[in-house]
Amino acid sequence: MKPTISPSILNCDIADLAGELHKIRNADFAHVDIMDNHFVPNLTWGLPVVEAVVAKDIMPVDCHLMIEGPDQWAPAYAEAGAASVTFHAEAAKAPLRLANEIHKQGAKVGLGLKPTTDIHDYVDLLPAFDMILVMTVEPGFGGQPFLHSQMKKIGRVREAAKQAGAEIAIQVDGGVNRETIQIAAEAGADVFVAGSAVFRAEDAYQEVEQLRRIASEAMHAH
Repeated sequence: MKPTISPSILNCDIADLAGELHKIRNADFAHVDIMDNHFVPNLTWGLPVVEAVVAKDIMPVDCHLMIEGPDQWAPAYAEAGAASVTFHAEAAKAPLRLANEIHKQGAKVGLGLKPTTDIHDYVDLLPAFDMILVMTVEPGFGGQPFLHSQMKKIGRVREAAKQAGAEIAIQVDGGVNRETIQIAAEAGADVFVAGSAVFRAEDAYQEVEQLRRIASEAMHAH
């Protein structure tokens, strides 16, 4: 199993989107955070930015929808060309139907869990998803400290997926850097979203390489 590195463009210079994407051209995905100022107390961007990143065709796009009403809005992101669309368990009215709709558009589907949301209530739904996102900060802003309390949840998700016989990726998002990526990989995560750590590094390309190496070593040690 290889680690997947998905830098969040939340911390990039959006005025030079092409240049910033080029810096992370060795990443597996570009992670685009969609926030609506309702589900989380921050407003970022929506479909036009996703369409712009998709159009650059530098790497696949991984969308994280921190929005109310994903049942209505999420399929459009898959239609716009996102390779993976994650919506939040706390916001979706009919998560199974929505997962099915996104799959029909040809995208992979992730289910996001806030730090206080347990996987327990969603165990039976696991086979419908390609990925579970365990938030390692309260969603809404970049640059927050990593919540170590979420490492046990990663283990519970990994165990629940095994019980369900489901091949599921586990993504962590929030406060991911060289130190915390090792901890998350050891806990069982295999998809890593890093924002500040990558775009504030002197060399974003090299930082992606470093994060991949650290995660890979931690995953193979277990």
